[in-house]
Amino acid sequence: MTEPRQGFHRHAELRRLLHPESIAVVGASTRPGSFGERVLVNLADYAGPVFAVNPRYPRIGARECFPSLAAIGQTVDCVIIAAAREAVEPLVREAAAAGAGGVVVFASGYAETGKAERRAEQERLTAIARETGLRIVGPNTIGLVNAALEARATFMTITPIPPPGPCPIGIVSQSGALGMALAQGVARGASVSHVLTSGNSCDVDMADYIAYLAEDAGCRAIACVFEGSAAPRRILDAAAFAAGCGKPLVVCKMATGAEGAEAAMSHTGALAGAHEAYQAAFRRAGAVLVEDFERLWETTAFLAKAGPPKARGAVVLVTSGGAGIMAADAAEAEGVPMPQPDAATRAVLETQIPEFGAARNPCDVTAQVITNPDSLALCAGALLGHRDYGAMVYPQVYSYEATAQRVPMLEALSIRYDKPVCMVWITEFLAGPGSAEAEASGRVALFRSMRSCFAALGAWHDRAALLAAPPVPPAPTPAVVRAEAAARIAAGGATLTEREAKAVLALYGLPVVEEMLADSAEAAVAAAERMGFPVALKVDSPDLPHKTEAGVIRLNLADAAAVRAAHAAVLANAARVTPPPRIGGVLVQPMIPAGVELVIGARVDPLFGPVVVVGLGGVLVEVLADTALALAPVDAAEARAMLDRLRGARLLDGFRGAPSVDRDAVARAIVAVSRFAADHAETVAEIDVNPLIGAGGRVVAVDALIVRRVR
Repeated sequence: MTEPRQGFHRHAELRRLLHPESIAVVGASTRPGSFGERVLVNLADYAGPVFAVNPRYPRIGARECFPSLAAIGQTVDCVIIAAAREAVEPLVREAAAAGAGGVVVFASGYAETGKAERRAEQERLTAIARETGLRIVGPNTIGLVNAALEARATFMTITPIPPPGPCPIGIVSQSGALGMALAQGVARGASVSHVLTSGNSCDVDMADYIAYLAEDAGCRAIACVFEGSAAPRRILDAAAFAAGCGKPLVVCKMATGAEGAEAAMSHTGALAGAHEAYQAAFRRAGAVLVEDFERLWETTAFLAKAGPPKARGAVVLVTSGGAGIMAADAAEAEGVPMPQPDAATRAVLETQIPEFGAARNPCDVTAQVITNPDSLALCAGALLGHRDYGAMVYPQVYSYEATAQRVPMLEALSIRYDKPVCMVWITEFLAGPGSAEAEASGRVALFRSMRSCFAALGAWHDRAALLAAPPVPPAPTPAVVRAEAAARIAAGGATLTEREAKAVLALYGLPVVEEMLADSAEAAVAAAERMGFPVALKVDSPDLPHKTEAGVIRLNLADAAAVRAAHAAVLANAARVTPPPRIGGVLVQPMIPAGVELVIGARVDPLFGPVVVVGLGGVLVEVLADTALALAPVDAAEARAMLDRLRGARLLDGFRGAPSVDRDAVARAIVAVSRFAADHAETVAEIDVNPLIGAGGRVVAVDALIVRRVR
């Protein structure tokens, strides 16, 4: 098997293939509907020469048809092979010998069949690419489009993709059909620079395409439809490269199921699935992820038009009070602030807005703009000029002729203040006046839902913050700490006891609850009296990772009698477990006062290595599913950002009189667990700190679990 490739092909290596000055179609045909006939039709408007190659025909229409590539008599940049699988390999070798820049292979029936002999055929194509430097797209691809050249190197009957307008988007897709489906947005005024589909990726793949578009001046942003990869690091490296080039990359990650997220002993194993790991990896690389395919285009188009944000706040300008309420709800749900205008701005608004309107944010200019159209522009200008607003959201409730006239007005104001305007198309008149004008605008971004608009604004700010201050890895763990932790892990069993797990994590700075191990009821009473009541009792066993479910934990024991009764009860419940668990004794711990319960965990993802996850809810974390995940290790800033992403993050700031939780202290705990996970990824499979209880400045781990890796 060919070794996985490191790095990616750069723009100069792919230019002849993806921006060709000449194209040859091998397998050109006169048979209607054949690949060789369809691709010639699609290349009718291509700016350069197209050479037909097929020994069966002396001519195809008015075009001379050559018996071979060599017979053309000149070097061709891009060779499209529209031939059966059995003929592909010798044709690829012929293209390499003729000095072609690259080939596109439509034929299917290779590795996707799962057959060993077909995988071997694909491997041979990979070997040719590496031996000769010939770049290969496919096999099993529907082809490529370079809109600037009107080079539609595909056999699909596609919507004609014209030369791009302002802010063109490059589309990269593992799924050819979905890539071409996105490109059909040109029918409503969208601007597309490229459609690059990868197929089986024997050579050129998604990472190469992203890196190519990152350096291509004809592309303003990249929309990526990504299914998955056995070696995702390359595409993440390409994403980071795009971020370094200042080229926005928006990814719709499909196949979001539990690939790699096998049943595990800890909460972490259930929460840190493959999709969450992909999200964390792309986020760290500077890419924006969208949850739905439907949001991919409009988010990418917005980032292509927006430029860097000047302020985090958004202002909403409406002609309908109901649309303002919708916008405020979506802004709150996506965490986008909507500050109120200052007195000077409000004074300008009040000169234009009737008393039944609203000179605030959302700003309701009311339907009076029909009789006083200048008021809309004056209010929009006053708000866009406000220092606290980085973007304007303009919900278009109803489409009529005046709507189209508002787009150039909004565009001019966007240019003047260098801030984007988002037009949210609420009306069901989807192709009504104004929609195509907004789509084609270089400054006004069109959205089809309020929630997707504010999600894009939130992602815009998050991306800018990441690029401004990329994560800084924590300082290396002192060697003596790593060695001591490794020794304790090695001394434990397949699953460390709670006491062993907390002792190891404490070496990394995790604050843990005080405890004593008792071997009898009287020893437990003595420990409780020494600590002070109330206390908690837990059976200490590597075979009982979920103590609540096993009934081997008792809380709020207020006196010696309660401790004796609890000691007997937890041991009796442990004895009912099958097979009988190993018991090291009973842990006695002081009761930690109530606070916000969190979970911090880590696991080794099969694709990305160690990841750390934080969630709200303690034992209910899987029910609440309020978690944030990052690749381990994280620094303090990234740990705080994880807390900010939690839906219930406001609980940390105090709720109904409860004290706020020291976020910095929680962040330090996340950093500690992440460093431990990264340092011991070869020997530790899962870590679960649950719960971590926070109240005021006190943050303490009450329970912990460490599961060793099985070799």
